[in-house]
Amino acid sequence: MAEELVFPEGFVWGAATAAYQIEGAVAEDGRGPSIWDTFTHTPGTISDGTTGDVACDHYHRWREDIDLMRRLHLNAYRFSVAWPRVLPQGRGRVNQPGLDFYSRLVDGLLEAGITPYLTLYHFDLPQALQDDGGGWLRRSIVDDFAAFVDVVSRTLGDRVRHWMTLNEPWSFGMLGYLEGEDAPGLRLDLQSALTVAHHALLAHGAAVDILRANAPGSQVGIVLDVNHVAPASDAPEDIAAARRYDGIQNRMYLDALFHGRYPEDMLTLVGEAAPPVAPGDLRQISRPIDFLGVNLYRRSLVAAGDTLPPINWRRVNPPGEYTLMGWEVSPNALYDTLLDVHQRYAPPTIYVTENGAAFEDTLAGDGRVHDDRRVAYFRNHLAQAACVIAAGVPLHGYFAWSLLDNFEWAYGYERRFGVVHVDFATQQRTIKDSGYLLAEVARTNRIAT
Repeated sequence: MAEELVFPEGFVWGAATAAYQIEGAVAEDGRGPSIWDTFTHTPGTISDGTTGDVACDHYHRWREDIDLMRRLHLNAYRFSVAWPRVLPQGRGRVNQPGLDFYSRLVDGLLEAGITPYLTLYHFDLPQALQDDGGGWLRRSIVDDFAAFVDVVSRTLGDRVRHWMTLNEPWSFGMLGYLEGEDAPGLRLDLQSALTVAHHALLAHGAAVDILRANAPGSQVGIVLDVNHVAPASDAPEDIAAARRYDGIQNRMYLDALFHGRYPEDMLTLVGEAAPPVAPGDLRQISRPIDFLGVNLYRRSLVAAGDTLPPINWRRVNPPGEYTLMGWEVSPNALYDTLLDVHQRYAPPTIYVTENGAAFEDTLAGDGRVHDDRRVAYFRNHLAQAACVIAAGVPLHGYFAWSLLDNFEWAYGYERRFGVVHVDFATQQRTIKDSGYLLAEVARTNRIAT
């Protein structure tokens, strides 16, 4: 017999997107180029050879997309502001038409009874700032970001009450500056990636102070891609490797944000590659925040290996179900991750800011998308979310990734995560079965297991 798990009253139900992945209109109304525009127009960078030039055309179809959110009974929407749409050169002249777009979007959301959760940086650095000193490698990027945050929050701070400074500094540091998989596509070294991370965290701290001043009473946080890391065996070398990987993936960020220090074992391990910390840096990074956003897609089962010296780890993929991304489906990882973060760092509030899966999706003859595997994915993960709340974790909301099928970074349009199917040739939107599940959960505030 099915059991129903009930979420607390006032629980936030949302879906998430990012500007470059959905907006399109990359050369309209004064928007400047971002590093993702440059990267996607470089041959060989995107697996299907596509770009985000049009994406979901959300820039023109945002009213339709708000209507979709209403049909999904969502009470919140997480989106990002494209820095180069507001400041085409990254600094200096404000592009008023770009700023006006986000003002209209916020007004439209509020009129629909949907609370905006605004991410200030989701990977789309203005190309002009990348050209000037290597983007996030330059310490004074902190001042550029602070000026951008000031512009946006002065305009929207009277209506936006939930702010996320950065999305996944691990990702844009490691994948953009070390592995070269993401924009700006650089293959430098670990020291460069950790320098990017340090500057990003400094920028976060600067943004917190600005948001407190420009949008008093708002909730301010940051979004991290936290992994539940477990050793692949009881062997001491695997346990040690898991500890090192947890350090580079999780603790370097969480310790700095919540404890005001980088973990000593990691600083010792990386040696000269350690971040360039100046006096006062960690005090700025560890400004008190109101919530932590956790992006969770899989666990990391780790063995000793030779990946990323001196971390020297290796991912182990046990038998089981995997998404099109090659990620293990492990609902327990959501429970384990949130409980671990709560016990180690005690953020006052936690949101799951991204959680979802890419599977093969097709429009059936009845005009529907019967994405049974994604339905099961959400059902099982939401059950774990309800259980972790019962265990005392202050989880206050859940944002599915993603509202729409979109431009999935280096995979182009080959990977669909949306609860709404998008025909990229016609821009026709179709709610998937997983979207109808999410709508029912959001409407009733409960999940049947």
